[in-house]
This record gives sequence, C-alpha cells and structure tokens, in this order.
Amino acid sequence: MKPIQDIYPHLTTPRNVVITTHQKPDADAMGSSLAMYHFLTSLGHSVTVVSPTNWAKWLDWMPGAANVIDYELQRDRGEAALQQAQWVFCLDFNVLVRTKHMANTLRVGLYDRILIDHHQQPEVPLFTWGISDTGKSSTCEMVYDFIVGGGYGDRITPAIADCLYAGVMTDTGSFRFPSASAAVHRMVADLKDRGLQHTQVHENIYDNFHENRLRFIGHILLHRMDLFYEYNTALIAIPKKDLLRYEVKTGDTEGLVNWPLSIQGIKLAALVIDRDEERKWSFRSKGDFDVNTFARTYFEGGGHFNAAGGRSSDSLDGTVQRFFEAMKENALQLQ
Repeated sequence: MKPIQDIYPHLTTPRNVVITTHQKPDADAMGSSLAMYHFLTSLGHSVTVVSPTNWAKWLDWMPGAANVIDYELQRDRGEAALQQAQWVFCLDFNVLVRTKHMANTLRVGLYDRILIDHHQQPEVPLFTWGISDTGKSSTCEMVYDFIVGGGYGDRITPAIADCLYAGVMTDTGSFRFPSASAAVHRMVADLKDRGLQHTQVHENIYDNFHENRLRFIGHILLHRMDLFYEYNTALIAIPKKDLLRYEVKTGDTEGLVNWPLSIQGIKLAALVIDRDEERKWSFRSKGDFDVNTFARTYFEGGGHFNAAGGRSSDSLDGTVQRFFEAMKENALQLQ
C-alpha cells in the first residue's frame, strides 16, 4: 500500500470513482463518504457513493445523501457503478467483510482501492494507496487532513464542513473522548471559518428521533440493563421482541452502549442486540481495558482500544453466557 500522499498528482485527471463504507453506516462513515464525494466532484471526477446497506434516517439531512445507492436494495445500480469504477475509496473500514454482500465484488474488482481509516489491523495488501491511523479521532478528521494536505482547503464548502463535523463530533463523543486532540479542535475552528453551522448539525444528529425511541431507551435501561459491580461491568441484552414492540429502526440503538459508562465505577459497557441473522455486540470501556482485543478474542470483532464491536451466530442466551465467561476471565483487567 503506497502512502496516501502519492495519489495527489493523480487527482487532477478525472476518473470514475466509487466511494464506499461499512454496512449500517454511522455519522462518521456517511459524513466522510459524502465529504469526499463533494470534494472529488469539485475536481471533475464522476463520483458515486455506494453504501453496503441502509442507514439511519437521521442521516438523510446530509448534503448528497439522497444520491447514495443502497447496495442491498439497488444491487444492479451498485454493481454497475463498481464495474465502471477506476478508483474505489474505502472509508471508515479496513477489512472487506465489513461491507457485507459487497465484499466479494470489492475483492475481485480491477480498480485501485484507496484506504482512509482509523481502525486496527487493516487488510493492507488489498489497497493501492492508503492511510491507516488509529490515533485519529475519526475518518472525517482524516478526510479533512487529506483535502487540506493536498492543498485543496479552499474547496471545503459549507456542505463539506457540515459532513465532516458530523463525523468528528459523533466519533469523539461530542469531543469528550481522548481522541479529541488539539488538532481536532483546530480542524473545527477552520470549518467554522469556512461556514460550518455546528448548532444545526448537532440538532440534525441528536434531536431528530421519534417518540418511540425515547420510550424504547427507557424500557431498555429499566428492564434490560444488568450491573456486575464486582467486575465493574454493565451489560444490556436486547431481545428481538423489544425491537418489534417499539418499532426500532436502523440507527435507533446508536449510542445506547455509552449510557452505562455514566454509572460510577463502570469500566466496561456491553450491548448485544438480537438481530435476525446474528447477535450484534458493541463494547465501550474507560481507562486501560482494551475492548478491541476483547471483541477479537471472544466475538469475531474488533475496532478501537475503547470502542469495538462484534458478532455471534449463537442464540441470545448463548452469546450472553459466553460474555459472562469472558467477563470472568478478564476479572483482573477489569479491576
């Protein structure tokens, strides 16, 4: 994988470009993809954003979101875009399995794949150019660095600024996580100078839900959260019937795993949701407990040191039992 800077001399030659990200894209994934979409379009490239799956409706406000192809629903259009592509930008993921049904197509395509990502253990041989930096707060921060580093800061429009801010704000927990470095705050200041309306972005992200989501969260915190103070751990296990009862949609569980971390003494928060095809895990931690390693060891997952995800093909009861065993095996690290 050649350094990402080596692509700069090629940016002035228009190409057919596809931008893609991980399944069920969050604000960082969608924000970085759409910011890159607007930037490359401004340079004369023909650009298509293809998401492996659907996304939360509260991301539809992002400029350009209406043009994104949902590969699961519009596979013919997604395949056609990939067949014509010369470059494929892979943003906010670094292993193809995270693109679900797109993975095989992405693996065999003859185009150049370009990686911009901040997760651990990338599949480096797959990419022609790229950068993988786990020290970065978000992929949106990295896309900002890519644009400015190439001398194209003047092409950051208010639309691009809004998309970038959405990703860096959410991935830093509204700037409270350690990843919110001085460089992140300088980036935000620059975006403000370029027309960012940060209050509107915040409202679009956090004040854009239906009533049933709030009632769902109340139900979950009251009836589905268990605390294990001897292990400084909280677990939320959500059965399928709760999703149906409250008509939970994509994005409605976003951020729920962070709630138990507000409890005094809790070092590890885990959330498991009973989805149709598998059980999906989210892990968050404080301090020196590595949930990336925890997720990779026990639940076929990974991510960052303090934020990771995983999966299980076992039943909800079975995967919860596996979590109990893993929690006890890590008792010393959780003290």
